[in-house]
Amino acid sequence: MKISVKVPATTANLGPGFDALGLALDLWNETEFLPTNDKQMALTISGEGLGKLPTDASNCIIEAALQVYGQAHKPCNGLRIHCINRVPIGSGLGSSSAAMLTGMLGANALLGNPFSQEEILKMAIETEGHPDNVAPAMLGGLVASIVYEERVVSLKLPARANLGQIHLTVVWPDFDFPTKQARAILPKQVERKDAIYNISRAVLVTEALRTGDLDLLGIAMTDMLHQPYRIPLIPGAQLALEAARQAGAAAVALSGAGPSLIAFSSKVNKIIGKVMSHEFEKAGLSSKIYHLQVSHEGAEVSIL
Repeated sequence: MKISVKVPATTANLGPGFDALGLALDLWNETEFLPTNDKQMALTISGEGLGKLPTDASNCIIEAALQVYGQAHKPCNGLRIHCINRVPIGSGLGSSSAAMLTGMLGANALLGNPFSQEEILKMAIETEGHPDNVAPAMLGGLVASIVYEERVVSLKLPARANLGQIHLTVVWPDFDFPTKQARAILPKQVERKDAIYNISRAVLVTEALRTGDLDLLGIAMTDMLHQPYRIPLIPGAQLALEAARQAGAAAVALSGAGPSLIAFSSKVNKIIGKVMSHEFEKAGLSSKIYHLQVSHEGAEVSIL
């Protein structure tokens, strides 16, 4: 039996929705799992991460798969795994969450699905430490998550853009900005006015994405809790953000912790990506541009 797992990229925070909001994108990693009896863990990669990601037991996919085997109290007699990676590594597009979900879902399917989708999601969130990427990668679409009595509650919200399609432009600069570093620079306490600023705008962001109201999205997608501390550390990011708005983007934000920027517009506008890329280039960074849509579907598992 061979198992195929597809998991989408995600963008988290969405400006004011720090550690609470996430959105699935139509950029997918695809992975095949083949059980063996040789006691070996063999993993191969094509696409993003080739030559950079480990292919031994320290790979996140293998670690996540073995975690599920352990939770199920079942031995793993060997796996052959092949990854087709399209989600860039360290970009702010949820590559680590995608890898973790991939391993867990693949192992769960090979074991005959002893764990429900909710149980796998809980396991992944507890391992990752925060739900803003994991939840939309599993569920698809726009997802809000809270912690309630030491458990995470995630809700998929409507995001069908009744007023029109929403197009996304992601520009990923070649800049190493690990999530651990991006979290370490944030203050441990915030002022009340900044908390109110974000709470009110996060509500409006969800409504703007539900209806496709890009004017509202442009008003609401600003932040006082994380972007003011992170953007100055990414060369060219502030000027790239401003250039995207001038080129017609309704809203622009860091994708997750960065370093990528994500811009929202009513139509495909390649100028937006070009001007952002130009500002990063002026700051000494090359970059890659992605033109994407929202994925209303989350992770998929199939038997081949």
